[in-house]
Parts: sequence; C-alpha cells; structure tokens
Amino acid sequence: MPLQLAASKRRFSRRLLPWLAAAVPLVCGVLILGWEADRSLNLAAKRTSQLAMEQFELILDNVAAAADTVLPLAGQPCTQVQPALLDQVTRRPFVRSVNLIQADTLYCSSLSGEVSEVVDPRDYVDGQLWLLAGNPVTPDRGLLIYRKVRDQGSVLSTVDGYHLSNALRMMGSAQAITLQVGPNWIEANGKVHPGAPPAAAVAYTQLKSARYPFSVASGFAAGARWSLMAEQYTGMFGLLLLISAVAGGLCHWAMGRSGSRYQELQRALDAEEFVPFYQPVVLSQGGGWAGVEVLMRWQHPREGLVRPDLFIPYAEDCGLIVPMTRLLMKRTAQQLGACLDRLPNGFHVGVNITARHCQDPALFDDCKAFLDAFPPGRIALTLELTERELIQPCAEIHGLFDRLRGLGVSIAIDDFGTGQSSLSYLQQFKVDFLKIDQSFVAMIGVNTLSRHVLDSIIELSAKLELQVVAEGVETEEQRAYLAARNVKYLQGYLFARPMPAVDFEQALLRL
Repeated sequence: MPLQLAASKRRFSRRLLPWLAAAVPLVCGVLILGWEADRSLNLAAKRTSQLAMEQFELILDNVAAAADTVLPLAGQPCTQVQPALLDQVTRRPFVRSVNLIQADTLYCSSLSGEVSEVVDPRDYVDGQLWLLAGNPVTPDRGLLIYRKVRDQGSVLSTVDGYHLSNALRMMGSAQAITLQVGPNWIEANGKVHPGAPPAAAVAYTQLKSARYPFSVASGFAAGARWSLMAEQYTGMFGLLLLISAVAGGLCHWAMGRSGSRYQELQRALDAEEFVPFYQPVVLSQGGGWAGVEVLMRWQHPREGLVRPDLFIPYAEDCGLIVPMTRLLMKRTAQQLGACLDRLPNGFHVGVNITARHCQDPALFDDCKAFLDAFPPGRIALTLELTERELIQPCAEIHGLFDRLRGLGVSIAIDDFGTGQSSLSYLQQFKVDFLKIDQSFVAMIGVNTLSRHVLDSIIELSAKLELQVVAEGVETEEQRAYLAARNVKYLQGYLFARPMPAVDFEQALLRL
C-alpha cells in the first residue's frame, strides 16, 4: 500500500509539474512587467505634476508681476490709475483683471472702473491665493485670485479658470490631474469643487509649490497598469507565452523521461532482473574466505549487465531501493542455500542499506526471513550503512537496530572515512564493523598523509573494539601492510572481483 500511494503521488506530480513549470516564467514575467508598468506610471505622474506645477508658477509669476507694478498706485483715485490697470491686463499673459484695494475695500477695477466692495483677507490661503467657482462676471467658470499687500493698500490680480483648466488638459490628457488651493480644487473640465480631490487609483502623486500656496496632484485611473502593459508590452507578452510553453514542454519531456525510468525500474523489479554479485571478504591471516559482500547488478534484457552507479542512485531517489534490496536478499538466500555445505559456519554476508531502509519497519522482517532460510549459526548477516542519504537518529531507528541485534544481525559503516557523517554514526549508533574506504588503502606506499589517516582509523577501531574490513586491496604490499596492523578482514581485486552466483560456486570448489 505505501508504494501504491507513493506511485499515485508521483503520477499526480508528473501531471502538475509541467503546468507549474509553464506558470512560473509567465507569472514572474507578468509581475516584472507589472512592476515596470508601475514604475513608468509613477515616473509619468511625477513628471506631469512637476510640469504642471512649473506652469502654474509661471502663470502666477505673471499676475504677481502685474500686482507688483500697480501696487504703488493703491490709494490713488481710480480715474487716474485705471489706465495703468488696463495696461497690465494688456501686457501680461494670463492676467484677466487687476484691482486696487484700500483699507480692505476694493475701489478700482480694470474691468469696471470705480467699485466699492469689501474684501475679507481670510478668504485667501496664506493671505495670497483664493480659488473660486466663479464670480458675477463669469459665474460658471473658475477664477484664481492673487493678492499682494503693502501697508494699507493691496492689489488683486485674477486668472481666468480657462487658463487653469487648459493647462490641466494639456498636462494630463491620459491621467487625472488637479490643482488645489486651500479648501478648493479645480479639474481639467474647469469645474471647481470644495474639499480634497479624490486620490488617483494608480501612481498617485502630489507636489506642493515652494513659492505659492497651492499643490498639484496627478495619477491614473484603475486599470491603467494593464492598459499600459497591453499597449506597450505586447511583444513581451508573446515572448513570455513562448517561454512558458517551452518550459512546460521541457518539464513534460523531462518528467516523461523520469517517469519512464521509474517505470523501467519497476518493470525490472517485477521481472526480477536485479541479481546478486558476490565479492569475497578474506582473512588477512591465511587467506580463507570469511564472507562476501552482496552487490546488486541489473541484468537488462537488451542492454546486458548495467553498472550499479547508473541505476542505484535513482532507485534510492524514487523509493524502489527497498523492494529491490528485498529481492536481492531473497535471491541471495536461494543461491547461498544451494552451496551452503561448502561455506564455513558463521559465514558473513554483507548487504548495503540506506536511510530509506532504516525508515521501513519491514527491514526487520526481511532480515528475519533471510536468516530463517539457513540453519542457525550457518550465516551471519551484516547490514552496511551507506551515506548516499544521511540517516537521522531517532527512537524508531534505534529501536529497529536493537531488534536486529536481537536476531544476531551486525551493523557496519561502509566506506568509513569519506562520508560527512562517518564519525557521527559512531556516536549515534552501536556498530560492529568499520569498512575502510579503498581510497585510503590505495595510498599505502604512495601517500604518507593518507597512510597516517589509515593508521588512525585502525587505531580508533581497536580502541572501540570494532572489527575492520579494508576495501580495495589490490596489491601484495597493501595486504602485507594491513595484516601487519592486525586488520582481520580484507576485500579487493587482489582476491576476487564481484562475481555472479555461477562463478561464486566455481570459486568455492577451488578453495
């Protein structure tokens, strides 16, 4: 059942991953384009607000210049100064009217001559600007009034709302832009409204003038981001779709290859194509066979014998290594049972296990079934811990190892000295054998430093009362060196290469 559930999950992942692979570049690309669109809109809004502010300051500079010119005339009779007021209206761009005030009473206007109208300075923001919705002359059109004061006299210079709305239209043809003066604001259609203007949905920007008491706000309506992306990034969207399709297709192809490898391994497992090869472990004193290490090979019907490094790592990744090892132990028990009369009592049989095996409670049953195939004491089973995957110690694993020891199963650390966790395994697990990696054995007589490491491992095992198996022995010099240091078990090409069951039986007959 667990294998069926795992297979179901893998089938689901094979269907889902290509879609995810296609979605990732598309989503990331859209997010990047969205970010770029936001950046462009923010820059555009800031630029527009800055240009609008500069334009309104230019307008106010003209009306301020008109006010400065006629301010010394404040208090003089209207009949004498009205021509000067009309001259400023004629000379200055954007100036609609110029008006003189004495003691808060407007008494002379460039438009109508002598008048009498009370002026309330509190209507003006900072005593300087007032934005109106209209006046008796143009009740439906906004009006901006600039006020300049000196002593008891003052000047009011006005700007027609047409100039303001026209500037707003020119600056913000594709965006919302407003001019606010105190409690009132005007939009591009020339309408003046009380209160604060509505904030734009996208890229809202507000700038305040450092010279006059007004502010300009701009931004874009909702959906502007997508409109910009659709208008300017059409080619990029096409490229993203192409990249997504290629990514999804490649993932589907890769998953297909991955799935076919899994299916091929499952097929081979069902056909029992994984066979044991045996490499003898000999006694350093006398050269007799003390046991064998069982190595897995794949007898492929078309490719022939497949090397273990080509399929075992993938079998571990996809979870098939456990049933494959179970098959290996079953075949080993059958083959060794056929030649049991030629094996010494306590003949050691070493089988490699990984972290996946240690997480599977069925390992105990597999080992028990293997030992039950032989008379008591005839075969000694050793499980060799490999380090392709790190075995994390926990109560379940310690309990499993204790139960295995109750069966008489020994624990060995394979390739000791090369893995990152070899020393930690010694601390975390109770082991019986250390298998010295062949890379240290190969340096005997060649590399002094590696020889010292080898001597240290041998010395450590003696202090811990552990048996040592030296792997990769290929020369007589290596054998003699190890034997002189009381390494009891040796394994390597000097004695025999890994061999199939038929050759193993023939080698037993020659002993």
